[in-house]
Amino acid sequence: MKFNGLFVMPVLAVLMAVSCTGKEGPDEGGEGNTQLPSGNVQVKITPDRTSVLKNPLTGWVMYVSSTADPSYFDTEFTVNTTGETVKVVDYATCFYVRAGWKKFNPEEGKYFWQIPDDPLNKLYRRAQELGLPMAFRVVVDGRDQGENTPEWVYEKGAGYWPSSEIPRFSNRKVPNVMDETWRKWYERFIEDFAAEFNDPTKLAFIDAYGLGKWGEGHNVCYEGLEVTGTEEYGGVTYTKYGDGIVSDKTVEYKENTMEWITGLYSRCFTKVPLVINYHRQIGHPRSSGSAAQPDSEHLLQIAIDNGYCLRADSFGMHNQDWGYNDWERNFVKQWSFKVPVILEGGYVWSNSGHQSSIKAEGYETAGDVREGEFLEGQLAYVNMMDFRVGDEVRTWFEEAFNYVEQFNEEGGYRLYPDRVSVPQNVALGSDVTVTSRWINLGWGYCPTNLKQWNQKYKVAYALLDMKTEEPVYEFIDESSDLSTWLNGSPTSYSFDISMKPVAIGGYIWAVGLVDTTIEKENGIHEIGLKVAVDKDFLTEEGWVKLTTVTVN
Repeated sequence: MKFNGLFVMPVLAVLMAVSCTGKEGPDEGGEGNTQLPSGNVQVKITPDRTSVLKNPLTGWVMYVSSTADPSYFDTEFTVNTTGETVKVVDYATCFYVRAGWKKFNPEEGKYFWQIPDDPLNKLYRRAQELGLPMAFRVVVDGRDQGENTPEWVYEKGAGYWPSSEIPRFSNRKVPNVMDETWRKWYERFIEDFAAEFNDPTKLAFIDAYGLGKWGEGHNVCYEGLEVTGTEEYGGVTYTKYGDGIVSDKTVEYKENTMEWITGLYSRCFTKVPLVINYHRQIGHPRSSGSAAQPDSEHLLQIAIDNGYCLRADSFGMHNQDWGYNDWERNFVKQWSFKVPVILEGGYVWSNSGHQSSIKAEGYETAGDVREGEFLEGQLAYVNMMDFRVGDEVRTWFEEAFNYVEQFNEEGGYRLYPDRVSVPQNVALGSDVTVTSRWINLGWGYCPTNLKQWNQKYKVAYALLDMKTEEPVYEFIDESSDLSTWLNGSPTSYSFDISMKPVAIGGYIWAVGLVDTTIEKENGIHEIGLKVAVDKDFLTEEGWVKLTTVTVN
């Protein structure tokens, strides 16, 4: 077909086939015999099932230590299935840092992003160069890791208790999360952090609770620590402390704290997804126990009502006292396809001395552990899985790369239009009807229903310039709701378009998923989500080229 001296293929070979007006036959999508709008041609699109699509809130999370050198992003491994050498970062959609408050805010009014030589600043800048947004958890408790709340906060009068179960670390502090002074300075930090990072190009998500041991949301102290005895160490007698104190005020304090901290993050981070660790001991002064606390579900509901997603830190861990058990499995089922779920694998296999627990968890090899995490995540329809640091990430590539590939192909969300119908000849100023059908190849879902996203991603059609393939006109289907696109259930749309603004000439029809919050100078919105279509049939920006059209 020829327009203005240019030859353009009306059918994009191999990937697409165009059929004329008529009725569809049945196909693998399970939906056939749909009448096309009069005068339309139908473009059938073959999906790309294997490429890594770096979309928000789907795919692999790359763990990075807050003190790591930026060269960590160049980490390579030889995969066990093919023998090829690959970079971990090429499979990741964001990088995750779990670090103490003092790492983010070492001095009053001073933050890591203001300090050029700060290790976290260097990591962040390098990740930005790679197009890799950050995700983080702020830890405040000092028992297991050393001081995490900045010392200057305690010097301001914030309340705390001495730590810990280990006598030689008794100088470590456990913040009183009910203390007004401590909360005041924590709020100041979160407000300032949000002023800089409430931006989805900078932050993929925030693990936005961070209280208790390791910031995992259990063993949270409201009234102090239980004294368990004394111990001699280095000629000094130390008081030994155990879990937090439980009293008749505990339930009240837990609810107050959950409402305070999730309300704080929700108020400050309006554009970045928030997540919380769902655990049967959430917010409780004690960590272990196979039975859930009676108020755990209520506390998590508070977080979800404030716009939170779900994340669990112990996928693949079978220990009934502190692992991922039936309570977590049953709880997350209630929220399938309502909020996204993020998987963190448990520390069953690592360089930190936990290899001894592998058989106690029912595994024989690191590959078994990776399989256990994958299968548990599949049951929970998780959107994201994680590459932990050190030996944990090595085992994914050198002992279980098949699961890396399988999650890339089947996990999270993976969207594409399997058929689109458009007219090829349009009268100037007329109205036309276009149709599309969308398929999600992933077991997760695209969470456009999130409070922070507010349905910002929409199906859009464009008329592209024949020479530059840049969009000249754009038509957004506001009725499209990507959060309803579930695996095995194709979703169809019919959309009426007025061609009154369109000038006479030849164009290329295209379709894509735009971000309605980002508008370019010419009024066209940016492509927000990559679709699972071969790159040869995409414009540089990500529009799917369909067929040519003449307006006359």
